[in-house]
Amino acid sequence: MMFQNTAPDKTHIAQAVAKMLLEIRAVHFRSDEPYTFTSGLKSPVYIDCRRLISYPRIRSAVNDFGCATVLRDVGYESFDVIAGGETAGIPYAAFMAERLGLPMIYIRKKPKGFGRNARIEGDLAEGARVLFVEDLTTDGGSKIGFAEAIREAGAEVSDTFSVFYYDIFKDAPDQLAGHGLGLHYLTSWPYVLEEAKRQRAFDDETLKQVEAFLGAPYEWSAKRGGISERQEGR
Repeated sequence: MMFQNTAPDKTHIAQAVAKMLLEIRAVHFRSDEPYTFTSGLKSPVYIDCRRLISYPRIRSAVNDFGCATVLRDVGYESFDVIAGGETAGIPYAAFMAERLGLPMIYIRKKPKGFGRNARIEGDLAEGARVLFVEDLTTDGGSKIGFAEAIREAGAEVSDTFSVFYYDIFKDAPDQLAGHGLGLHYLTSWPYVLEEAKRQRAFDDETLKQVEAFLGAPYEWSAKRGGISERQEGR
């Protein structure tokens, strides 16, 4: 299996995963009718990583890349449990846990409000070292909340993995580091834009607007009626 050997370099992985995301139409560029994020940010870009789970060969390659990246960057015996975030992180956590031969749990966004009123589903031992997994990371805000739930349960979490990182909120890695979390990911918008240009997957004006947004997201958003300053996200 790929993760047992030397992992490909980060640039190769980023380019390969960007190509996969474009192939399965998980990448959406739309500058004339921007998407509106939960935070109120107007954006010409949207990524649907959930589509990956419907493509077995691609999801297997992504899983190999994810396992290889985490083991290379953190260590081969650094984790006892893989945790997924409700809901999109759950399948990726399951894939990685299966490949690495580790137990899996998942974390609810909030207590379910009945029964045990639990946020953590599965068996999490006190002191267990947890890798937290989600499909994507924007500014990292939700990762901090999930990490707090893991720590409140008596376990340890020092690293988070996402298939995709927006890489438009430049202080996101520092914000996560300030809460004791290292960020690991496979690809990001700059690589997707580069591959989209190479393929001529979108018209020139759309690609131009995407590039402008990635360089100055709040300014681009504000000009289109969206927020003009940072709000917490994922």
